[in-house]
Amino acid sequence: MSIDFNADEILEMAERMEINGAAFYRKAAGGSGDDEVRGQLEELAVMEDGHLATFTALRESLPQADKVSETWDPDNLAGGYLRAFADGHVFDVSADPSEQLSGRESPEEIFRVAIGLERDSIAFYLGLKELVPERLGRDKVEDIIREEMGHVTLLSGKLAALK
Repeated sequence: MSIDFNADEILEMAERMEINGAAFYRKAAGGSGDDEVRGQLEELAVMEDGHLATFTALRESLPQADKVSETWDPDNLAGGYLRAFADGHVFDVSADPSEQLSGRESPEEIFRVAIGLERDSIAFYLGLKELVPERLGRDKVEDIIREEMGHVTLLSGKLAALK
């Protein structure tokens, strides 16, 4: 049995992931002893806030047809699954950020971690895109992927500037 997610459900996940991403970067910034790195991490949190606004606007602009789930789910388990997956798969804010960022990392190391997290996010969306049929708004998921690719490009530029 195949489960299809619509664009509204995917955008809801994207919103949750961006909220989690902003929280991750803010926690990492709070643990950094380097003012420059702290400022850059705070910038990343603000960028995640911007992505959230983009995805919220995309979600609000969806036609009703893209909000209808064609999956039989009388107990709304799919929605709960999507939220749990977004909360734990990428930018898990329940994890202690000191496990990933001890505060002793160089700026290069911090940006490498951030790039890795963003790449994971892209891989996540690429996988989910295959679950969204064209008629249910696959193009909206592609918009999310383009946004995240832009984030990786920006992070890569910051990393290159440090060398």
